[in-house]
Amino acid sequence: MSTDPWQQIRQRIFTLRDEEDFAATALALFRLQARHNPVYRRYLSLLGVEKVQHPREIPFLPVRFFKGHRVVCREGPYEAVFTSSTTTGMVPSRHYVPDLSLYRESFVRGFRLFYGDPRRYCILSLLPSYLEREGSSLVYMMEHLMSLSGHPLSGFYLYDRERLYEVLLRLAREGVRTMLFGVTFALLDLAERYELPAFDLTVVETGGMKGRRREPVREEVHDFLKARFRVKTIHSEYGMTELLSQAWSQGEGIFRTPPWMRVYIRDSYDPFVMVAPGRTGGINVIDLANIHSCAFLETQDLGRRLPEGGFTVEGRFDHSEIRGCNLMVQEV
Repeated sequence: MSTDPWQQIRQRIFTLRDEEDFAATALALFRLQARHNPVYRRYLSLLGVEKVQHPREIPFLPVRFFKGHRVVCREGPYEAVFTSSTTTGMVPSRHYVPDLSLYRESFVRGFRLFYGDPRRYCILSLLPSYLEREGSSLVYMMEHLMSLSGHPLSGFYLYDRERLYEVLLRLAREGVRTMLFGVTFALLDLAERYELPAFDLTVVETGGMKGRRREPVREEVHDFLKARFRVKTIHSEYGMTELLSQAWSQGEGIFRTPPWMRVYIRDSYDPFVMVAPGRTGGINVIDLANIHSCAFLETQDLGRRLPEGGFTVEGRFDHSEIRGCNLMVQEV
């Protein structure tokens, strides 16, 4: 095994054996990042945190700081800088990635865990809002998964709904197992125009409305899509620019994480207190694939952990630009 502590973490995160192994790896990574990530180190200093003995004691860095700081453990070179989508006047998050092979390994292993070999599918992507800007980590992930698929019809479909519909009909006739990834508003646009025959199709919703439509009730959206696409469930992907791993829902809006990722729910009014399963609060994430940035993140999303396992996403905080960040917001 390498003597480089960063490489040691890299070698451990995808071969975790149990919860004890996860906890030990999380603590080892925390100690490295607390020492080598200037933004996280400053945040811990302002909190007065000096020693951590258990993962539940690790403070979570608000994702807000990816907007105004370089949240990195080392300065360049970077193979990619992923940026978040924004509305006019907003500052995007920036995730500086020195090693894209780590991101690829994370999302490919995660995909295989939930769906098997990408070569089993024709993979179609309907992601117009993401393709129309630079630096989307989702576009990068889909490009790689579609290349692994190897099917000649795998690809992006921007606004050519008619062409996509024709491709889906052809795949249905030929009995090809198919995955259709789509931003929510684009899937609704497609479903309003076309109805599909029943075949081996998995529909994966990601990305929401992106300001193109009002935000409807998730159950209403899923019921409409299920009826028009003739599928039993709508799957979903939960990821973000600041993470290098994803959680997946294979129906009913219940998300599950790969072994190197954990979700916790914090109290909505006290970000340093975790709540019991069943209660709604802010979503915190440990993503051990975030080796070179920060693996311990306080998101702006609301959710619930379920007693039987998994979690749901319930929405977002109001005024989430500043919640949880008051210690350092003056310095931005």
